[in-house]
Amino acid sequence: MIAIDKFILGGGLVMIGATVFAESGLLIGFFLPGDTLLFGAGILASQGVLPLHWLIIVVVISAIVGDNVGYSIGRRTGKRLFKKKESILFKPEHLERAEKFYEQHGGKTIILARFVPIVRTFAPMVAGIGKMSRGKFLFFNIIGGILWGAGVIMLGYWLGSKMPWVEHFITPVILGIVAISFVASAFHILKEADNRQLIMQKIKLLISNIALNKRID
Repeated sequence: MIAIDKFILGGGLVMIGATVFAESGLLIGFFLPGDTLLFGAGILASQGVLPLHWLIIVVVISAIVGDNVGYSIGRRTGKRLFKKKESILFKPEHLERAEKFYEQHGGKTIILARFVPIVRTFAPMVAGIGKMSRGKFLFFNIIGGILWGAGVIMLGYWLGSKMPWVEHFITPVILGIVAISFVASAFHILKEADNRQLIMQKIKLLISNIALNKRID
């Protein structure tokens, strides 16, 4: 097995679990490619690179715990995070999108949102803001975590088992997933003109500070 496979075996589950947790519970993780990551992990599990049962357990637990963190953030901070001006990550439209989804589907939002990027990240916080009881939230959260985590992984596992030739292309598959994830994340942030302008302002400010420090030295 090549070095990159050993890396996946040694730290893959930790990396995958951390990514799922960040996307589910940390608001800055809304751009993370959870679906792509789990689908790719399922393919790798079908080739024996990742242990299927442990993969599902780690992902489901990470998703459930992450959503609970998001719910707690919603109860404690409410909408204050989204009132910051010039914020790339905490945009009001992200919260509004999750709120509309919640209004349409009620408690089922916690389950359905698992399969909708961005909404998946902010739905738990909206539930916390709306004062949904923790018990009710946990009920829907567990169901959604199992359906999404196990479902997407098993879909990738099934596809991988039908394409045994993928075993010879494990490294390109891994690198491809990473590349697609990076490009998708960058595109999501940079597609908005306000974000591009804000990033350029911060880069110029950083360059100015570096130049100023050199002059002082």
